Amino acid sequence: MARENVLWGAPRIHGELLKLGIAIAQSTVAKYMPRRGDPARGQSWRAFLANEIDGIAAIDLLTVPTILFDQLHALVVLSLDRRRITFITATDYPTALWLAQQIREAFPWETAPRFLIRDNDKKYGEAFRRTLRACGIRDRPVAPRSPWQNGYVERVIGSIRRECLDHVIVWNEAHLRAILRAYAAYYNASRTHLSLRKDAPDGRAIERDGEIVAVRVLGGLHHRYGRCAKAKDSNIR
Repeated sequence: MARENVLWGAPRIHGELLKLGIAIAQSTVAKYMPRRGDPARGQSWRAFLANEIDGIAAIDLLTVPTILFDQLHALVVLSLDRRRITFITATDYPTALWLAQQIREAFPWETAPRFLIRDNDKKYGEAFRRTLRACGIRDRPVAPRSPWQNGYVERVIGSIRRECLDHVIVWNEAHLRAILRAYAAYYNASRTHLSLRKDAPDGRAIERDGEIVAVRVLGGLHHRYGRCAKAKDSNIR
């Protein structure tokens, strides 16, 4: 009934079931109702992501402590179609003006996405929103207390923590920036993703000929494996 009548809620379906001699509680009907958005409100968030993913980027901040317990903030900008880290940097004090400048650097000329997903942090102030409008980017803040709506960039931030920042000691802002850029280069060019059918965001060719060589990334925290015609160092596997 729910599939055939998308405008019906649990009370309406419960009434129909009662008329058919099926005596169950309305709460039971509601429990098994398929989850969907209100048609009157347009497409659901999931449908929006599926329909517009080629033109969507997401942005978020993460905090990083230094060896002296200073608090730094890393900014991550992610293109959703290929899960590519488009831009990554760090600062000690992110303001709306600073964030606006990072958007200009992340999307020069005609590379701006149609939509930008973000949370409701007060740091995304009027100067930031004004820059989005000037760049032709439509601002898409998530609903309050709904981090799952920005799940792609949240997942990337989790990877950055688990695969990088949890294993290094950050000295200062410049050091953090260098670490993040090294990880982003590895993430985009080498790291395989399940959602991309085990490919890397920038695409990674299959190598069949030559000896296997391991290239150290982030001081050996990760490795990039490839093939070469002749082995030249002790990293051969």
